[in-house]
Amino acid sequence: MPVVRELARAAPVSVDTRNAATMEAALEAGAEIVNDISALRHDGTALGVIARHRAPVVLMHMLGTDPRTMQRDPQYRDVALEVARFLRDRVETAERLGIPRSRITIDPGIGFGKTLTHNLALLDRLPLLAGLGCRILVGASRKGFLGRISGEPAAEQRVPASIAAALAATARGAAILRVHDVAETVQALRVWGACASGEAAPAPPG
Repeated sequence: MPVVRELARAAPVSVDTRNAATMEAALEAGAEIVNDISALRHDGTALGVIARHRAPVVLMHMLGTDPRTMQRDPQYRDVALEVARFLRDRVETAERLGIPRSRITIDPGIGFGKTLTHNLALLDRLPLLAGLGCRILVGASRKGFLGRISGEPAAEQRVPASIAAALAATARGAAILRVHDVAETVQALRVWGACASGEAAPAPPG
């Protein structure tokens, strides 16, 4: 909690947890956003904590409820449709319990119970999620499927692959990117945006 309190003085803090008690403590210490890989399914009291604190929340799709088993032969008939339906249901549940759609961000959960083919299908069909009326977050940075595509086994050497995935996600509607290599990704996005619009925004000082 001392770390959360100090960081919250300098910037908005997001806490990544499935546990309601951790959410409560972090929000009271100054965290502003909760990111839950279980989409508020793991802990029955989590929805109440988010509603009471009026905190923005990220609802992510994960196959099953246990990260330790999610990669055991994941199967979908249509991964994009199934993920979209899951997130729709979670958003509707959150709304019924007092969390407005304006405070909800959705995450298709790249790499969380998905194969290489599943991840690529989700990125390609990301616009399916736009109809839910929530911001879309994508976290593909340095993940294993990028190593399989690029042939790069070392995660820290996957910066170009991560940037390529970030640009693809942005082009398909992602509003938030979770990345390791912030400066490199921001630079790539600025150039991509200028090429897409024909205009270059002034770079921030420094």
